[in-house]
Amino acid sequence: MQAQWTCIVLAGQRPGPDILARHFGLSKKALIPVRGVPMISHVVATLHKSSHIAKIIILSQDIEALRPAVDAAGGGILVESQSSISLSIKAQVETLGFASPILVTTADHPLLNVEMIDAFLNQAGGDLAIAMVERKTMLAQFPDAKRTWLRFSDGAWSGANLFALIGHKSVFALELWADAEQDRKKAWRLFLHFGPCLALRALTRTIGLRYALGRAGKRIGLEARLVAMSDPVAAIDVDKLSDHVLAEKILTEREGLSGHNSTA
Repeated sequence: MQAQWTCIVLAGQRPGPDILARHFGLSKKALIPVRGVPMISHVVATLHKSSHIAKIIILSQDIEALRPAVDAAGGGILVESQSSISLSIKAQVETLGFASPILVTTADHPLLNVEMIDAFLNQAGGDLAIAMVERKTMLAQFPDAKRTWLRFSDGAWSGANLFALIGHKSVFALELWADAEQDRKKAWRLFLHFGPCLALRALTRTIGLRYALGRAGKRIGLEARLVAMSDPVAAIDVDKLSDHVLAEKILTEREGLSGHNSTA
């Protein structure tokens, strides 16, 4: 398989000190260690292992602070981010000109692995694809998991920090993202940007997320798809201390399995 995707890694942080980073005596969330390795190093190393990824771009407000951790994981192109996530991605999209499709992920996703990337990109289609994990999938393996759930008629969903921008039309979604960034964790407010009818159906849970994304995409002239991830770990990013404890546990288990398989 020939690598063809460009991956943009969002490694900036919102204004003000990050509580979790401060807990570890750091100023940058992306540098929080998980199993002794900075989160961003886990992500970059995984992207280098993927047969899909040809180029890695890391966006951050302070690229020099991240450079050693990025270089240690195989390297990447470090670019200073703009005033918002959407504007930063849009600037890169305009620079790249869709010479290749674009995968977007985040630096606080140290549990990302090649299998998740394969599963997502093999199912991604249309102009825009978004990875999500349904609540039953999560609770079947992690019954105590605390996530932010967007509730629809087809279940409750949590984001997996994987987005595919596949064609020029996906720029329309980035323009909308700029307006909707603050509403990303409240479904009805998010869909209010697509009109009151869709927002009302999201609020009353009389529409499924897959169908809602399709309808929302059509409103702005593109095809948007939901990719339901079968691995619940895809939705575990590290935002709080309990996430960090869980991430270390999962990585320890993975390393144990890897060691067992290599000696089997």
